[in-house]
Amino acid sequence: MNKQPLILPLLLSVALLSACESGQSPPKPKVQPQAVAAPVAAETTPELTGEALYTSDKAPDSMLYDKPQKVIDGVWSAIGATAPPTYENAGHNNNLSFVITSEGVLVVNAGGSYLLAKALHEEIKKVTEQPVKYVVLENGQAHAALGSNYWQEQGAIVIAHEDAAHEIDENQAALLDSSRERIKEQAEGTRVVLPDETFGDRRVIELGGERIELLNLGPAHSPGDIIVWLPAKRLVISGDMAFHQRLLPIFEHTDTAAWVETWDKFAALDAEIVIPGHGGPTNMAEVTRYTRDYLVDLRAKVAAVIESGGSLQEAYEVDQSEYAHLPTFEYLAKRNAGRVFQVMEFE
Repeated sequence: MNKQPLILPLLLSVALLSACESGQSPPKPKVQPQAVAAPVAAETTPELTGEALYTSDKAPDSMLYDKPQKVIDGVWSAIGATAPPTYENAGHNNNLSFVITSEGVLVVNAGGSYLLAKALHEEIKKVTEQPVKYVVLENGQAHAALGSNYWQEQGAIVIAHEDAAHEIDENQAALLDSSRERIKEQAEGTRVVLPDETFGDRRVIELGGERIELLNLGPAHSPGDIIVWLPAKRLVISGDMAFHQRLLPIFEHTDTAAWVETWDKFAALDAEIVIPGHGGPTNMAEVTRYTRDYLVDLRAKVAAVIESGGSLQEAYEVDQSEYAHLPTFEYLAKRNAGRVFQVMEFE
């Protein structure tokens, strides 16, 4: 299905980014985005920002923002837009990855709608005849979960952490309403369904000789965040545990102190290749810089404001310029600082 533009205001307000899950912009000619980063190389090309960030589309003939790329043998990922979900990107603003084995395929993230899941499946069928056996949700957010009913119709087993399943169940109406508001008719066929299976700390899947570990390492970005670890390949599909090509958002429920502690368990895997929740495949050094180091740096600067008796307004102004080149920085930086201040006052 082609993505048709809407006539909307040019700039997004901070309020529309409050969950980092909204925002639409006026139609413009197609802008060619940057090339996806090599699996183990740091990002060196400029990020899309401003208007181009919200109107770019690398696969105008598909619901997908971009079609799947081969990361290594047996592992592919359709890299989503770094912008929040919009009509122009059809809600594909996270990475939709899949692992191909001799006995079937495991997909990571159902996609943000029924039709987006279908579009991903069409691309999967171009590279393998193996059926999709499992679909794993990295968390309970809309772009991870709303394509689940398509996959269940195909006979796949949808799996999520028990906390993510709880989030989906509690927020069913809001998830569906926000999707319909953003992507309009592209949400056709989408229904909110619960995962077929849930787990706590770990779920191991043996498929076609591949050991696939679904791990909840502790609190991180969102309730029920998990990673998908392929030990034989030294590759991790990190979900929102790790960021590097957009400024990470801090939600009201994000515990940044716990996220830093959880990071130590994540780093201990010693992964060679990281497919993050957003942005191209990269390495541990890169995601450490833009996730753990960002959180540690922001917390230290906010702590200094608190120790000096400073105000929330002063916290908003702490120096985050090292990260100013990242997409959505202008919308998220002050909000992140404010949320960290409000929590650290009581730590």
